[in-house]
Amino acid sequence: MKHEGAPEGAVVPSKDKDGQTVAGDSYGRYRYGGLSAKLLLLTVVFVMLAEVFIYVPSIANFRNTWLRDRLTTAGVAASVLAETSTIAPRLQEELLKTTGAVAISLDQGSRRSLIAMSNVPDEVDFVVDTADISPWSSIVSAFEILTYRGDGLIRVVGQGQMGHTQRVDVVLPVSLLQQEMLAFSGRILALSLVISVITAGLVYITLRALFIRPLRRLTKSMERFAENPEDASRIMKISGRRDELGDAEVRLAAMEEALSRALNQKQRLADLGLAVSKINHDLRNLLASAQLFLERLEHVPDPTVSRIAPKILATLDRAVGYTQAVMSYGKAQEKAPQRRLLALKRVGDDVADVLGLADHETVKFDNKVPEDIEIDADPEQIFRVLLNLVRNALQALESERDGTLVRRITLEAMREGKCVHVMVSDTGPGIPDNIKQALFKAFHSGSKKGGIGLGLAIVAELLKAHGGGIRLDETKPGTCFYLQVPDRPS
Repeated sequence: MKHEGAPEGAVVPSKDKDGQTVAGDSYGRYRYGGLSAKLLLLTVVFVMLAEVFIYVPSIANFRNTWLRDRLTTAGVAASVLAETSTIAPRLQEELLKTTGAVAISLDQGSRRSLIAMSNVPDEVDFVVDTADISPWSSIVSAFEILTYRGDGLIRVVGQGQMGHTQRVDVVLPVSLLQQEMLAFSGRILALSLVISVITAGLVYITLRALFIRPLRRLTKSMERFAENPEDASRIMKISGRRDELGDAEVRLAAMEEALSRALNQKQRLADLGLAVSKINHDLRNLLASAQLFLERLEHVPDPTVSRIAPKILATLDRAVGYTQAVMSYGKAQEKAPQRRLLALKRVGDDVADVLGLADHETVKFDNKVPEDIEIDADPEQIFRVLLNLVRNALQALESERDGTLVRRITLEAMREGKCVHVMVSDTGPGIPDNIKQALFKAFHSGSKKGGIGLGLAIVAELLKAHGGGIRLDETKPGTCFYLQVPDRPS
C-alpha cells in the first residue's frame, strides 16, 4: 500500500477499516534489511577479511619464490656457460629470454664474469640480497613492487646452485615481477570470492534454519496475538526447543497467557463496574427515601425510637457514603482525608454498635484501646477502616460451627511519638496462604463466601492517604492486622 508523500520503497503500516494500524508482512519489511541479509553480508566481509590476513604473507612468499626461481635458472645456465671462454650471442639472447633478465653476471670469488647483457642497465630501483631476506622486509618490498609506477629495474643477488662459492647477480625489469604478482593476486581474489560465497551460503542456510525461521515464528505469533489478545487460541504454541529460543518461546507463551487472562478479567471487571454504578444509583435513591422516613420517626415520643432512630439514621448516612465510595474507587477519586483529633476507643465502640457486637450471642468484642489514645485521622475514613477489618473478622468467626471454639475480636492501640499503632485481631482460622500475596489488591483478597475482595483494598488505600499503612502479622494465631497512622506533619 503506497501512501502519497512516502519515499520510494518505504514501508508504510496499513490501516484497517476503522483506521487502526495493523501489522504488515514481516518478510516484506525485512527482505533486504533483515537478519538474513545482514548475516550473509557479514559472513562475506569476515571471510574476505580473513583472506586479507592470508594474502599478505602469501604475496610476500610468492615474490621471494619467484626471485629465487629466476636466480636459480640464471645461476645454472651461467655456471655452464662460464666454462667456455666466449659465449655466442645467440646463447646470451636465449638465456636472457628464458630468465626475463636484462643482465646476468657470475661471481666466482677470484673472478667475476658477465654472462649475458641485452643493453647497459639504467639506474636500479630495487636491490634484493636473498641472504638478507626477512619476513617483514619481504612484505614491505612486495607491496612496494605492487604499487610501483615506472619502468625501473630490480637487482637480485644470491648464492648459485652449482657451487658454494659462486654468487649470481641478475638484473630484471620490475614490471615483469609486478605482472606476475598482480596475476597471483587476481587468482587469490577469485579464490577468496568463491570461498566467501560458499561459506556465506552454508552459514546463511544454517542460521536461517536455526535462528531466522524461529524468530519469524515468534514475530508472527506476536502479530497474531496482538490482533486479538483476549483470544486464548492465539497464544503461541511451544515447539519444545531446548535452547535460548525455546526458552524465549516458553516465556512469550506465558506472558501472552497472563496478558490474555488479565485482559479478560479487566473486561469482566469493567462490566461489573458498570453494573455496580447502576445499582449504586438506584440504591442511593432507596436509602435517601429510608432517611426521610427515619427523620419522621425521630419526632415520635417513644424512648426506644428516640434512642435507636439516630443510630439507624447515622448508619443510613454511612451507607449512602459507601455507595458513593464504591463509585469513587472505580474512578480512583477517593477524597483527601479531612483529619481531626478523635478518641479512638469511641470509634471502636461505634463500630461494635453498628455490627451488633455489644450484645452478640457468640462473638465477643474486646476494646482494649486506652481512653487517652487520640488519633489524627478523618473520622469517616478511620471508621470505614475499622469497620471493614472488624466485619471481616466477625464474618470469619460466625462461619465457625464448633460451639467450643473461642470467638473473640480484639482492638488494641498504642502511641509511639507521632504515630498511632492499631492492632485488630481475632481467634478465627486465619488467612489462607494462597491469597496472602494479593491480600490488599482489589478483587483478589476475598476469601469469604460471597466476598468481592474490595474491603482490604479500600483499607490499604485509605491508610496510604493518611501516610500510614497496613500489614498482616503472621506471628500471632488467628488473624492480626497491624495498622500505622502517623499524625499530620507540623
